[in-house]
Amino acid sequence: MIELKDITKAYKKSGGMEVKVLQGVSLRIEKGEYVAIMAPSGMGKSTLMNIIGCLDRPSTGEYRLDGIEVDKMDDDSLSSIRNKKIGFVFQSFHLLPRTTAKENVQLPLIYSTDELDMNALASTALEEVGLGDRMNYVPSELSGGQQQRVAIARSLVNDPSILLADEPTGNLDTASSTEVMSIFDKLHKDGRTIVMVTHSDEIAQHASRIIRMRDGKIVSDERRAA
Repeated sequence: MIELKDITKAYKKSGGMEVKVLQGVSLRIEKGEYVAIMAPSGMGKSTLMNIIGCLDRPSTGEYRLDGIEVDKMDDDSLSSIRNKKIGFVFQSFHLLPRTTAKENVQLPLIYSTDELDMNALASTALEEVGLGDRMNYVPSELSGGQQQRVAIARSLVNDPSILLADEPTGNLDTASSTEVMSIFDKLHKDGRTIVMVTHSDEIAQHASRIIRMRDGKIVSDERRAA
């Protein structure tokens, strides 16, 4: 499903100095896997996640998603791939503050379905994360854990083949983190492919495969017993 070959990423800072963030990353993730990518801050894990999610392009190397060479696509094609195949969950919930939970979940559907479908799909996604009774609440009326569950529902509403989660429990207390991770565990059991960036060993233990990075390189790739 996800295949990276010799991926590099470098940025130019002011003054023309080049900073290498990823250095020759090769990685294959199969359909239905639950993968945690771990690294200290500044070691390339979020950059790698952005490339996998088609939010950024590699400087060099090849990236295939479902057999498609996405590293060669134009911006419009990348946007279409993101909308159809990838659901995103971030540390910050990125919810519109004056918009209800249902309306926030509907946002990825605006250009793809009619109003009736939008309502039904958003309602189903919210029920899947246990918020069927909070559909008409705005974010300020929800706890942090509930807001993240709205964000998860939004990531699911287009029925993507891959969920990408970047530190999804980073802004949550212990109880809310447990609730959120139980949702990811269930989604994996239901067959979803999940790739999660985290610095937490405890969170990474939910995954069936843990990839560790340092200095822009993969230093270990551990598959855990089910």
